[in-house]
Amino acid sequence: MTLRLEKITPATLDTALAIRVRGDQEHLVAPVVKSLAEAYVHQETAWPRLIMDGEKAVGFLMLFLDIHWDEDPNGTDIRSGLWRLNIADGEQGRGYGRFAVEAVAQELRRRGEKSLYVTWHPGPDGPEGFYRGLGFELTGETSGDQTVGVLALG
Repeated sequence: MTLRLEKITPATLDTALAIRVRGDQEHLVAPVVKSLAEAYVHQETAWPRLIMDGEKAVGFLMLFLDIHWDEDPNGTDIRSGLWRLNIADGEQGRGYGRFAVEAVAQELRRRGEKSLYVTWHPGPDGPEGFYRGLGFELTGETSGDQTVGVLALG
């Protein structure tokens, strides 16, 4: 495997848009097209990337950078983390998700961040086991109907 993150460009847009998660997971994560629309309107804080294995796109991720935590009444809690993670149908269970989280952690460390936040839909069909297995701890917070987890980057 030659894994890397690749910036989405006009040449790779259709490749990104073609990434679909398994049908039974579609209710857990927004499609790439929505993520790219959000990245367009949040250009200062969104960081979308393709997850590549050689020349094959196997997934998509998007970071949020330096966002004010909505639940902080003082407006001083600024966070960065994994906004979206879509591993393509047929590509799961091959280490791509783990690579993506590790690459995101490395990028955030490079930017001087001390924590990596993520949210997920709770429940038996959700990704909590995946994130907890990578070391994410529950914060006790929710964001909408999603559970908030954090990984210390120290």
